[in-house]
Amino acid sequence: MSTAPGYQSPTVTVSATLPKRGIGSAVLIIPVVTGDDDQATVVTNPFLDAEAVGEIEVALRALGAKGGTDQTTRVLAPSLPVASVLAVGLGKSRDEWPGDAIRRAAGVAARSLNGTENVVTTLSELDVEATVEGLILGSYRFSEFRSAKTAPKEPRLAKVTVLSTAKNAKADAARGTNVATAVATARDFINTPPSHLYPDEFAKRARALGESVGLQVEVLDEKALVKGGYGGIVGVGKGSERQPRLVRLTHKGGKGRKAKKVALVGKGVTFDTGGISIKPAANMHHMTSDMGGAAAVIATVVLAAKQQLPIDVVATVPMAENMPSSSAQRPGDVLTQYGGITVEVLNTDAEGRLILADAIVRACEDEPDYLIETSTLTGAQTVALGSRTPGVMGNDEFRDRVATLSQSIGENGWAMPLPEELKDDLKSTVADLANVSGSRYAGMLVAGVYLREFVAEGVQWAHIDVAAPAYNTGAPWGYTGKGGTGVPTRTMFAVLEDIAEKG
Repeated sequence: MSTAPGYQSPTVTVSATLPKRGIGSAVLIIPVVTGDDDQATVVTNPFLDAEAVGEIEVALRALGAKGGTDQTTRVLAPSLPVASVLAVGLGKSRDEWPGDAIRRAAGVAARSLNGTENVVTTLSELDVEATVEGLILGSYRFSEFRSAKTAPKEPRLAKVTVLSTAKNAKADAARGTNVATAVATARDFINTPPSHLYPDEFAKRARALGESVGLQVEVLDEKALVKGGYGGIVGVGKGSERQPRLVRLTHKGGKGRKAKKVALVGKGVTFDTGGISIKPAANMHHMTSDMGGAAAVIATVVLAAKQQLPIDVVATVPMAENMPSSSAQRPGDVLTQYGGITVEVLNTDAEGRLILADAIVRACEDEPDYLIETSTLTGAQTVALGSRTPGVMGNDEFRDRVATLSQSIGENGWAMPLPEELKDDLKSTVADLANVSGSRYAGMLVAGVYLREFVAEGVQWAHIDVAAPAYNTGAPWGYTGKGGTGVPTRTMFAVLEDIAEKG
């Protein structure tokens, strides 16, 4: 098995002028809007003179291009030193563009140019970082398991030249590259099939990735988990011959006694059959994504190290495979979570909260100021919020801070409540708690209430349910292809940066 560090991004360079040489095979990506005459109009930039703009607009209008959002039109422009020009629509003109509008346009452009090795873009004059992120994520492909028969014949995007006159363009491009590479690494983890990414292998890859950027790494195997009293992780994993793991990755960036400490926890169920409470066969293969939270957490702490954030970040990542067998836990079993709380397992398919509870208690032993936990936890998230909107729960103030930052960067987390009365639904007749409610309602919130029981007093905590947003089963859109999305890597990193800046 490969344990090499993750996704390798294209080479990104920044230029304040349109190169005259060396880009003859490149495609120039430019933004256009719908003008007052309902025709495509090139967004003003300092890199194209009036002759080039006129040439492009004549070609676009000859093809009936309108400049609508997500529309792309490819034309020739003989006066420019590129092979062709790709116009990507931004809709109606405006004074300022949200970063995600630029990110999405860049992603749409990259997907439409699948197989192009070299691109140059003026879209970056509007937002360098968003452009780089969109191009890298839009061009992302996962083809590790394709043979020569079906592997893509066209090359991958290898070189990106972003045109910008901004003072901090190089720093913004570097940051955009690192962020997009982290998201792509999370996607790689999610898209790797469970035959090749099981707990031990996942732990090895996490170790290799962490050590490559100087993180402190600790891995507990099944014997250490039993000895340590991690009843939730052991209970979920004991039905599989591929035994569970707990991985701890530590970034020491804080300086001084006042440096903030943030705990990250992510659900790492490498495949979820539901155990004895087995899932329906239809679409069970999507459960290859049930470690999406763990993938995002690992990618985020690695990104924190790359960006040298001046805070301490400790990721605690439980990994298990939930299988039915003669050794699997049964509905009605009682286990003891790490820290001593006993739980009656009424449904073995509510396994994520069992491994997360162990990890949350362990993470709180480090006395963090903040704890962010994310997981593909409940189908109820999809029912409540759809396939693209994560549900954010937790302490009201920190929950709202996380949701606001998530919306600002385009992952669109939405704040949800944790009603006190739902705790009564988790009462057990034989243990401290039951792992599911007897009601069919508010399943996402009930899971949040369960997890809240394990968060130490005084810790600001947020739980992000990404059951559907972590894995796109539909058509590609924007900078998101089919399969693993990497959500909520960018949300968590935005929160880490905000804590580093504001405390």
